This record gives sequence, structure tokens and C-alpha cells, in this order.
Amino acid sequence: MTDHFTDFDSFGLDDFSSFDDPGHEAGALSDVEDFGSDVGLPNGAALAVVDNDQAVRDYLAQQLGQGVATAPSLLDLESRFGMSPIVVILGPSCVDPTDLAVVERWSRTNPEVGAILVTSELSTTLLHTALRAGVKDVLTAPIDQMQLVDTVGRVAESLGSMPVPRPMMAGSAPTMNELDDGEPGQVITVFSTKGGSGKSVIATNVAVALARMSDRPVVLIDGHLQFGDAAVMLKIQPQHTVVDAISQIDKLDPGLLRDLMSVHEPSGLLVMAAPTEPTFADQITGEQMVRLIEMVRSIAGHVIIDLPAYFNDVVLSLIEASDHIVLVAGLDIPNIKNVKIGLTTLKQLSVPLEKIQLVLNRADSKVKLDVAEVEKTLHIHAVAHIPSDVVVPISVNKGSPVVLSAPRSEVAKALEQLALSFLNGASARPMSAPGGRRLFKRG
Repeated sequence: MTDHFTDFDSFGLDDFSSFDDPGHEAGALSDVEDFGSDVGLPNGAALAVVDNDQAVRDYLAQQLGQGVATAPSLLDLESRFGMSPIVVILGPSCVDPTDLAVVERWSRTNPEVGAILVTSELSTTLLHTALRAGVKDVLTAPIDQMQLVDTVGRVAESLGSMPVPRPMMAGSAPTMNELDDGEPGQVITVFSTKGGSGKSVIATNVAVALARMSDRPVVLIDGHLQFGDAAVMLKIQPQHTVVDAISQIDKLDPGLLRDLMSVHEPSGLLVMAAPTEPTFADQITGEQMVRLIEMVRSIAGHVIIDLPAYFNDVVLSLIEASDHIVLVAGLDIPNIKNVKIGLTTLKQLSVPLEKIQLVLNRADSKVKLDVAEVEKTLHIHAVAHIPSDVVVPISVNKGSPVVLSAPRSEVAKALEQLALSFLNGASARPMSAPGGRRLFKRG
């Protein structure tokens, strides 16, 4: 199986001395009239390569096909910002702190820009610094061409038109008596390194199952701040979202915090939905999200966070603040490849291995991949195997989690068992018990 990760053509970045004529029509940015129009990326995104070494610029551009602009510095690109989404490949020279400071400024002022850093050497410090500066991904030489192209496409897909934010919707805090005075709750992040792995299905079902089993409140936070689906999957029409909570972060009290959540009536799960507009994601920092999580965990037994399938400042901050990281993998080669890369990244970030719990989704799919071989390749044992079942897409389309709509199915039983593993001896009630949990005790 490991051959699948190494049989692509690779290229390095450490020897450009013999690079004379790449045969690529890349030039200075000012020479490109229709910037990126021939690249064919999602959202009509443009594509540019930046490095102070022309040989490096041309070589990287050659790997990405026609229509790629090149520029010797980051500042040369800024005149093009605001016209359309742009994916910027940062060459090795851009690891300079001055350049990363520019990227960090872009992340605040130009959400239509997605940066990917390519470096010849990667350290934990550089990875931390780059991701916190707003770099969407970091690739290390030697890099296979397919990985580079896939990363560019994924970043382009995350970009789009950036609408003007709307004002916060005011919420009134209800009068409540006594706050749930239990121990701080567990924070469980559900993460994957590839979209389509089923992580949102797992996150919502585990959250609903926990809400029905636990005697303490359970909160689901949609951490996919651009395109979160938790509210849709639970058939909830939220009045408030994460952005409302963040905008009131210095004023939050238990009553207002509860008022900003929606209730999933069939289970009693409390839900904090993702923002309604993708642009709001760029207004939220990792530090703010961690503050919010700490407030929520003080009044809940479990906090489940559904994360997007990429690393950035918010994702890194939430992973570091988590007690458990549920890493979801599908049984196909691209999924396993990306999970292996993700595990390596988490290791470089000094995330303890004992925090990570691998979940294999669609584990009985007829894809001719042996589960034991996958575990051997990833060097980690899976804590749960979630089977395939047609009831899952049916439940998603109905907006009713499979643990409620098809409780006798094998997939529902596997998800309930995964949820049960997070109770750790905490007080539980039978799954058959209906109704919601109160966030506050009655006086």
C-alpha cells in the first residue's frame, strides 16, 4: 500500500542551477493581461507563483500548466487583489518573516487570497508560523506534482466571492437561575484531511448520541466557518451563529451564550451553527475560538467541534485545545494518503498521539483495501469502523441523524458505540430516553 504514496513523479527545489528553458510561458505579473483565466481552477481563481529566484518561479509554474503568472515579490501581486480569487504559491524565499508578515496581513484584509508555501526544509517552528500567518498549506520538497495540483485545487475551491458582512443579530439573554456546576466538559474535534470523508456525518451523529446518553448538556459547534453543514444535517434554522458569539466574546455570560445556540428538539443537543456567509470566517481568529470553546465547556459535559478538512490558525488552535481528536479516514487511496500527511503534520506540531482517535468510515466498502494494512500504513489503530449503509445519505437528505432515523442499523450502532467511548464513566441515561437536556438547573 505504501507504494501508492511514492509512485508519482517528484521534483525537488534544491537544484535549479541547470534549469535553463522550462518551455513555460510565464512572465512578470505585469505581462499577464488576463490573470489566471486559462488555469481552470474552481471559482475562477487565478494562480501565481512568487519567489525571488526566477529559476524557482519558472520551475514551479511549469508544474502547474499554462496561464500561471510569476512575480519576484509578494508586494508585486497586491495590485491584482480584489478582482478575483487568487491562489499564490510561495517559493522557498518567502519563508522570510517579512514575507510571512505580509501573508498574515493578506489573511485579514484580502480573504480572496489563498497562499500555499513550498519549502525545501520544514521545521515545527516554520509550520506553526506559516499556518498561523494564514498560509493554507505547507508542502515540503521533494513534492509530487499530483499533490501540488491537488492542493492548489483544494485551496481554490475554498475561495470564492466575498460578500459584505451583515451586522450582528442582537440576542436577548434569558433569565436563568443556576449554571450547570459540573466539571469542565470534554472537547472533541472531528477532523479529516480530505473533504467527503464523512466527518460531518460522524460529528453530528456522535453529538446527537451523546446528547441522548449524557446527563449533562452536549454542544455541537460547527467549526467549518466557511461552508458548515451541521445545521442543515440537523434540519435546524439557526437564528444566531458562531460569528454572533465571537462578536460578543467580551460580553458573553451563560444566559447570552445559551441564547446564541439552537436546540435540536429530538435529542436536546445544543448547536452553534457556522456563519451564514463565507467571508465571516476571515474575521474570526484561533484565539477567539479557543476563548469561546473554554466558555462553552464550562457549562457543558461534551463539546463536539466539526472542523474543515484543512489546517489554518483556527483549526490548529482548536486541535491544540482538544481533549480528543477524531481523525476520519475513508477507505480510498487519496483519503489514506492525505490522512498520512495529516498525521505527520500533527506529529510535527507536537500533538500527543494518545489524543488522536482514528475512525475508518465506510470500512466495509468493496474497495479492496484491507483495514489491517491501512492501519499498518498509518501506524495507528482505528478505534471505530463505521460501515457503509444507504440509510446514511437518506438520513442526511432528511435532516435526521441516522442514530435517530435508523437506530437499528449497523452504522447507527457503530456511531453510538463511538459516542459511548467518550463518556468515560460519566453519568449516562438509556438511549431510549427522549427529550432534551437543560443547560441550566432549575432553582
